[in-house]
Amino acid sequence: MAAHTEREGAVEAAAESAAARRDLAVRAAVAQGLVGGADAAEPLTCLLDIAGIRASAAALTGAFAAAAAPGTPVLHAFAVKAAPLVPVLRLLADAGLGCEVASPGELALARAAGVPAARTVLDSPAKTVAELREALALGIALNADNPQELARLDALVAAAAAPTTAPIGLRINPQTGAGAIDALSTATATSKFGIALRDPGARDWLVRAYLDRPWLTRLHIHSGSQGVPLPLIAEGVRELHALAEEINAAAGRRQVDTLDIGGGLPVNFASDEETPTHAQYVAALREAVPALFDGSYGLVTEFGRSLLAKHGLVLARVEYTKTSGSRPIALTHAGVQLATRTAYAPAAWPVRILPYDAKGAPRTGDPVPQDIAGPACFAGDLLATARELPRLAPGDLIGVPDTGAYFFTAHYGYNSLPRPAIHGFALTPSGEVRFRLVRPAQDVPAIVAEAGGDFRDALL
Repeated sequence: MAAHTEREGAVEAAAESAAARRDLAVRAAVAQGLVGGADAAEPLTCLLDIAGIRASAAALTGAFAAAAAPGTPVLHAFAVKAAPLVPVLRLLADAGLGCEVASPGELALARAAGVPAARTVLDSPAKTVAELREALALGIALNADNPQELARLDALVAAAAAPTTAPIGLRINPQTGAGAIDALSTATATSKFGIALRDPGARDWLVRAYLDRPWLTRLHIHSGSQGVPLPLIAEGVRELHALAEEINAAAGRRQVDTLDIGGGLPVNFASDEETPTHAQYVAALREAVPALFDGSYGLVTEFGRSLLAKHGLVLARVEYTKTSGSRPIALTHAGVQLATRTAYAPAAWPVRILPYDAKGAPRTGDPVPQDIAGPACFAGDLLATARELPRLAPGDLIGVPDTGAYFFTAHYGYNSLPRPAIHGFALTPSGEVRFRLVRPAQDVPAIVAEAGGDFRDALL
């Protein structure tokens, strides 16, 4: 009991420390002109907590190192889609992580960050022949999604002048069921991903596919992400492990030597507490699949949101305030272009709103139900509805925490709203906040160019 209380205290202290860094960064962002008053050039910016990202990477690697048998090869490949930013990938590589990519663009970002092929994994349900050929040539690990893709690999492997060094596996769908968000549940009976393990004849086909191809040495699974509970994730991994054991028994040797168990650890968006933790994820796996960590198999993970989400902050100026039907509304510069899922599915993707005054200090006062609206021209562009907050005024700022993954990197170009600048921040030993530009704000000429500005007369 005492140990449990001690662990809870450590988690609370970490959350308080992160919150304190965040508030210091908001004040500094205003003071240094990254975002601010009515005459400021930037009414919107995004911040990344460098120390927080490093702490999450250390928590992940530490949890697996403590559980796995000594000498077990473990690769933590960050899911690039969660934060496709070269400086972020470089930071994570420095913390010991590789990259999981799902497109030629993501692969290019990983390579630009200096991530070696041996620490890169390619997953996608629609790889082209060119993508497969490149992965094989570079020695990048890849997971085939379906029998037709495997047939393409058969041809490429047979035509190669020398045996490929790329580790190759198959992705399976354990068909273990959905979590709370259907769109993010990838282990349903009809999921588009992987080979459906429980379909008639599928298991026998999989075993035969491996026996016929000595170069198939991996198995891959990913059951989903936000909204998928740990027991469901662990059940999928148990199915993966059992299939690997069956294949190896049929082969009479250790043909499958690595299990890629995906990622998908959900994130708590309701408070600053980081829960569930990577340690809790490992504990759930150890309970469900005790042999997973005995050293029989190398392990690959593909976490994204759980590494970055808690360490990002969208910071936006309140441009105007008004009332409609007696309800106060604060009109801000953060909306659907950043929080796309929140605008279209608010029940599944609620966000917190942190109120600050014009100088970046936390705003206090009696709470009033008010809407927090974005800048886009449609009625659903709302970050929060009837949210109890101190009444906001023009020039104030709102912070949207837990946005380090997907929010400000999966930009939605509604109304041709520009991509905001992203700054990493770190504290010096003296407590000074220093910012590092990760990505500059998109300017208007870039928007015009992206919209075909150089081809104005093309359709005349």
